[in-house]
Amino acid sequence: MSRPGTSGGSADVIVVGAGPAGSATAAWCAAAGLDVLLLERAEFPRDKVCGDGLTPRAVGELERLGVVLPRAVRNAGLRLVADGRAHDLRWPDVPGFPSSGLALARAELDEALARHAERAGATLLERTHVVGPELDARSGRVVGVVARGADERGRAVGDPVTYGAPVVVAADGVSSRFAVALGLERREDRPIGVAVRTYAQPPATSPWGAAGDGAERWMESHVELWEGAPRTSAPLSGYGWLFPLADGTVNVGLGAVHSTPARQSAADADHRRTLDRWVAGLPGELGLGAEHRVAPVRGAALPMGLNRSPLATRGALLVGDAAGMVSPFNGEGIGFGLQAGRIAGDVVAKALAAPSAVERERLLTGYDARVRAELGGFYTLGRYFTRLIEQPALQRFAVRYGLPRRAVMDVVLRLFSDCYDPHGGDWVDRAVAAAARLVPSA
Repeated sequence: MSRPGTSGGSADVIVVGAGPAGSATAAWCAAAGLDVLLLERAEFPRDKVCGDGLTPRAVGELERLGVVLPRAVRNAGLRLVADGRAHDLRWPDVPGFPSSGLALARAELDEALARHAERAGATLLERTHVVGPELDARSGRVVGVVARGADERGRAVGDPVTYGAPVVVAADGVSSRFAVALGLERREDRPIGVAVRTYAQPPATSPWGAAGDGAERWMESHVELWEGAPRTSAPLSGYGWLFPLADGTVNVGLGAVHSTPARQSAADADHRRTLDRWVAGLPGELGLGAEHRVAPVRGAALPMGLNRSPLATRGALLVGDAAGMVSPFNGEGIGFGLQAGRIAGDVVAKALAAPSAVERERLLTGYDARVRAELGGFYTLGRYFTRLIEQPALQRFAVRYGLPRRAVMDVVLRLFSDCYDPHGGDWVDRAVAAAARLVPSA
């Protein structure tokens, strides 16, 4: 393998993008004995707009991968704040999933995963901008990538270099230029979200400032937003979160979801301004106001519900945000991205060991069906969920009369935690599993 500016090289598999899904894919492929090239446009550590929360599904995938995160903050569950009340919901006890979540800034998480992939045997090239696929002139099949160097802002510089591989995994994020170059455009019938976030450093006198002295941690989500006191002030669109981190800062963010990109465009919301209005209305003693910010407000799109199809074509696979793997229920995509990386690693290893090219292609294209079999029904339920919460009156009714009921909260917790037992468990697991089987796959 050669670095940009030389004649290029080859590998068994090239992974484009070293976010959680890409690094997980690279690590699983390397662990299977494959020669892996992991290409990342930025240089670590690098920031990524995110709530920084990891659900039990994500934690379970990290444990399978063997990744240790000593600076991650462990939390007991969700604190849902609505209608002026807080509901503490411990993560469910589901077979196959840990009963805790984590919080870690993406600048640290993403680098830890990329370094883990390196230790597993992958070759990581940072500041490498993949500008498109390399295609076989006769078949149109992907046979590698064309890359250039990248400057400090991620812009392509220098001469193009071609890297060859029989399989390429696109993990290049929400816009996924690699997927677009293959004709895999974003579907317009899938949910789309947006997130804006900043970091605040609350004073020691704040309840958040004292959160590190042995107190139990929670991932706090505000499912109703108000400009001031609940019910008596103006309602705001979206949902908010407050996630404490190990360095004493708090990830303060706001998200919104729409059932289609067209509806998102029609809403034309100023989410940064909404975040400011919501935070300004929080009690001052929390110490989370603008005067306590230690980072600018940044925003990003959240591609949801498997918004590209197919997920495997002509020797290329899509994972993570490139495939639209964010959950419509909670806006979290790390756990599903890590899971997709594990599936992709298994599929690629088996495909490259196949005795014939025909069998190899059959196994590679089977990645799409396998992902949809495991996750498609859940994403479809999420699409239905987004259509419901787009109705403000229905959302307020559900919050006011549904959340105080334990049975409703148990179902909400399964959906928001991204984990349920598809093969048994309690009545909630069976209900969610049955619904996911009955609805069409995403």
